[in-house]
Amino acid sequence: MAKKKILVVDDTEWNRDLMVQLLEDEYTILQAVDGAEGVRMTEEEKPDLILMDLGMPVMDGWEATRKIKANDALKHIPIIAVTSHAMVGDEIDARKAGCDDYLPKPIDEDLLIRKIRKYLG
Repeated sequence: MAKKKILVVDDTEWNRDLMVQLLEDEYTILQAVDGAEGVRMTEEEKPDLILMDLGMPVMDGWEATRKIKANDALKHIPIIAVTSHAMVGDEIDARKAGCDDYLPKPIDEDLLIRKIRKYLG
């Protein structure tokens, strides 16, 4: 059976590399360096789940999430905000933008895996 695809959208290479190392045995990992590329790759690749940083150049994760969730062909894809935006209210704002779940950085690897499995089985 083909591995499920996860798109990691993060402008920090170190964060993307961490996700790849953590998840590549179980999932196919796609990478985007900003929100605009994340939206384009979501349209092209139709990942099974998106891990979305919120603070990025070009297009931030809030705007990218809103664009993805506004597209009827893509809105079913779960988006987990994985972000250093961990102030009071940031999780609420991320969910208002359309994120299905939220995980503050630094990443709790076990919690990340549990959240991914919640959506992908």
